[in-house]
Amino acid sequence: MFDWANSAYSLVITSAVFPIFYEAVTSKKDATGEIVEDFIMDKYGIRNTTMYSLAISLGFLIVAILAPILSGIADYSNSKKVLMKIFTWIGGLSCMGLYFFSLDNVMFGLWMVVLACIGYSGSIVFYDAYLPEIAEPKDHDKISANGYSMGYIGSVLLLVFCLAMITSPATFGLSDASMGPKISFVLVGLWWIGFSQITFRTLVKEPNMNRVPREILGSGYARLRKVWQEVQTIPVIKWYLTAYFFFNMGVLTVMYMAANFAAKEIKIINEDGTESPLETMQLIMTILIIQVVAIAGAFLFSFLSKKLGNIKALMIAIVIWIGICITGYFVVYSTSFFIMAGVVGLVMGGIQALSRSTYSKLLPDTVDHASYFSFFEICQFLGVIFGTASFGLIFQVTNNLRDSILAVGVYFVIGIILLTRVSSKINETGEKSKIHR
Repeated sequence: MFDWANSAYSLVITSAVFPIFYEAVTSKKDATGEIVEDFIMDKYGIRNTTMYSLAISLGFLIVAILAPILSGIADYSNSKKVLMKIFTWIGGLSCMGLYFFSLDNVMFGLWMVVLACIGYSGSIVFYDAYLPEIAEPKDHDKISANGYSMGYIGSVLLLVFCLAMITSPATFGLSDASMGPKISFVLVGLWWIGFSQITFRTLVKEPNMNRVPREILGSGYARLRKVWQEVQTIPVIKWYLTAYFFFNMGVLTVMYMAANFAAKEIKIINEDGTESPLETMQLIMTILIIQVVAIAGAFLFSFLSKKLGNIKALMIAIVIWIGICITGYFVVYSTSFFIMAGVVGLVMGGIQALSRSTYSKLLPDTVDHASYFSFFEICQFLGVIFGTASFGLIFQVTNNLRDSILAVGVYFVIGIILLTRVSSKINETGEKSKIHR
C-alpha cells in the first residue's frame, strides 16, 4: 500500500502531468505548435528542460547526503517508521505546493519539485529496508513485484481522474483550464499522505525509540563506510551495485525525462500531410498505457527470474532497454513512439522490481538493513543525479535531446557488461542457488 500511495507522485508529478504542464508554462509556441520562445532561457540563460533536470538532480543530491545520517539514526533508535512518516509528509505537502507554480514564481515551483523529490526518495530508503524484515528471500521477487504492481494500479486510477479534470474542466466546475493540473497536484499530495497511513498502521510497531546521542548523527557515515568495507569483501554485491548504478541511471533518467523529450521531439502527421508536435493528451495517454503495461512487466520478469535466474532476467531487460534508446534516437513520428512506449512499460516495471529483490537476496546476515539499503539507495540517487544532469547538460550544449537519449543508452551498455561480472562471481562464490530461487 505504500507503493500504492507514493506512486501517484512518480506518475502524476514526475512522468505525466507536471513535466508537460511545466513545458507549457515555460514555453511559447507558434500556430503550428513549434516552440518559438523559452522563457527560462530568456530569463536565466539556461534551457527550461535543463533547469528541470537540474532541479531533480539537486533533490536526489540532498537525499544522498542525508541518507547516511538518517539510516544511522534509524538503525540506532528503531525509528524507520517515524522517518518514513516525516519524509512522506514533506513529499506530500510539496506536491500540494505545486498548485502555486506559474511563470511568475518559477523558482518557487522548482523548489517544490526539489522538496517533493526529497520526500519521495527519503521515504524509500526506509521503506525498502523493510523487505528483508517482513519476508523470506524466496518471496522477495514476488513481494517486490506485487508492490510495484500495486503502485502502478493506484497511480493509474488517480491519473484517470486527473485526466478527466484536465480534459473537461467545466464538468468539475472549473472555469480556468489551468486549474485541472493544479488541483491534480493537490490530489497527489492528499493521496500520498492518506493511503500511506494504511502502511504506518499495519507495520509492526517498533520498540521504544532509543535516545539518539549527538555523536550518532555522524555515525551514519561511519556505518556507510563500514558497509562499504564489507561490500569490498563480498565481490558479488560490489559488482552488482556498480552495475546497478549504471543501468538504473538509465531507467530513472528515462522515467524522469521522457515526457520532456516527447513534448519537444515527437511529431504527428496531420490529415493534410503537415506535421505538428505531439498533443498533450496523447502524451499523457501514452504514459498511462506505459503504467498499465508495467503491471504485467513486473510479473513477467518475476516469472523469468524463477525460470532463468535473477541476473539473466535483468540482462534480458537491459538488452531491451538498449534497443529502446537506439530506437528513441531515430523515432520522429507518433506511431513508432507509441510502440516504443509500450515496450518501455514492459521493461520498466520488471527491472525496478527485480533490481530491488535481487539486492535483498544478496545481502549477508545483518540487522542493519537500513544501512545496507541506504547504501543501495545512494547508488540509485547518485545514478539519477548524474543521469538527469547529463541529460540536461547535453541538451544545453547541443540543443538536441536525441543526443541525450543516446547517452542514456551508453549507461545501459556499461550496466550489462558489469552484470556479466556479477554472474561469474555468483558461480564462483556458490550464491547461484540463492539468486535463482
